[in-house]
Amino acid sequence: MMDRTDRFFRLFIRQITRQTLLYTEMVTARAILHGDRERLLGFDPIEHPISLQLGGSDPDELARCAKIAEEWGYDEVNLNVGCPSSRVQSGAFGACLMKTPALVAQCVAAMRTATTLPVTVKHRIGVDDLDAYDDMARFVQIVSAAGADRFSVHARKAWLKGLSPKANRNIPPIRYDDVYRLKADFPHLPVEINGHIRTLDETQAHLARVDAVMIGRAAWDNPFLFAQADRRIFGAETPLPTRQQVAVAMKTPIEAARAQGIPPRWFLTPMLNLFASIPGTRRWKRTLTERGAEGAAAIDAGLAAIAAVQVEMAS
Repeated sequence: MMDRTDRFFRLFIRQITRQTLLYTEMVTARAILHGDRERLLGFDPIEHPISLQLGGSDPDELARCAKIAEEWGYDEVNLNVGCPSSRVQSGAFGACLMKTPALVAQCVAAMRTATTLPVTVKHRIGVDDLDAYDDMARFVQIVSAAGADRFSVHARKAWLKGLSPKANRNIPPIRYDDVYRLKADFPHLPVEINGHIRTLDETQAHLARVDAVMIGRAAWDNPFLFAQADRRIFGAETPLPTRQQVAVAMKTPIEAARAQGIPPRWFLTPMLNLFASIPGTRRWKRTLTERGAEGAAAIDAGLAAIAAVQVEMAS
């Protein structure tokens, strides 16, 4: 998610779930080739497993980036063919590429030759008037022949004109059945489903029909929903963390980053919804916002605010 799944959010999520695959924000191929790679690609080893999500449409550029992703230690490289923003369209990549499956196949094939990492594709069920199931099936058939390792399908079509990226996440109707049908028609292909999935109960229901589930906005709105993911989805027997433990665990990386001149608020902002739906969450958010410059001390103050609300409720 743009402006969401940066290294600060991913490090925070890793305090909650250790086995869930994490995705970076979409990074354009040209930014990687010509920009600050440490800023764009750097990540903490604790973030594994992690997928680098790429935006682009030039096979040679994407191949070079896939090789760079492997050199930087990523576990997977993902080509985004689902983003409908006008900025992405102007660069001739994102959801508009669903109209040119042969080009996407060329990109995937080039990336496959450049890296031993899995090469996956994120896409929509359709785009504009190319939104029939057969249109998506044709896209997957062509791209899978080039060697794509997994298809991550947002179960909404995208309108390239007339709807904002936010509206494209909400207004086109969800069509989960199309994704289920895709898996049934291509049983040999790993298929991941995405789109308005907000709980682990929903996740497990989808997993009865497809191979994997991608959770986007709910991860930001209620990150602690992943607290039981390692047990319920991956069968791990590790102890369940508490919200307080997660908050305390973040104090060390925050102070380490602060010593390097990184503003604590970059870490604290992803933590604002840690206590979502818990009494005191408003005080927690207000404390972290108002005292964000204090780093770890802001977390202590926020936890004290949560505890104060619990005392008030008990009295």
